[in-house]
Amino acid sequence: MDTIANMLTSIRNASMKNKEKVEFPYSKLKANILKVLKDEGFISNYRIMKDEADKANKKQNIRVILKYTENKTPIINGIKRMSKPGIRIYRSYDNMPRVRAAFGVNIVSTPKGIMSDKSARKEKVGGEVICQVW
Repeated sequence: MDTIANMLTSIRNASMKNKEKVEFPYSKLKANILKVLKDEGFISNYRIMKDEADKANKKQNIRVILKYTENKTPIINGIKRMSKPGIRIYRSYDNMPRVRAAFGVNIVSTPKGIMSDKSARKEKVGGEVICQVW
């Protein structure tokens, strides 16, 4: 099961329905991807929440606060999962694909951590292209 694709689909669907927030199970990779989305201005914020009802398991969820323009149109117009569990996509920093004529961002997993394609070019480091957001 591709939990990253599930997270991205949840965010896309919630934003198309003009929902204020969306929740899904926590993972460190998801939190790092959300940090990049927040830094790039695609989401307002995110929080890691403990499930109070299930104290025995100590499960954590991530709550994402979505971002909209003043006239309630979503900031996120599209999200596409690039590298999948069955087909991994790796790119060097100088061969990183452009997203919607530079209006979007690639999220890349590099040896220096999860970062945007702009940061990867600046750091001169390539990696696995996780997804595109525009």
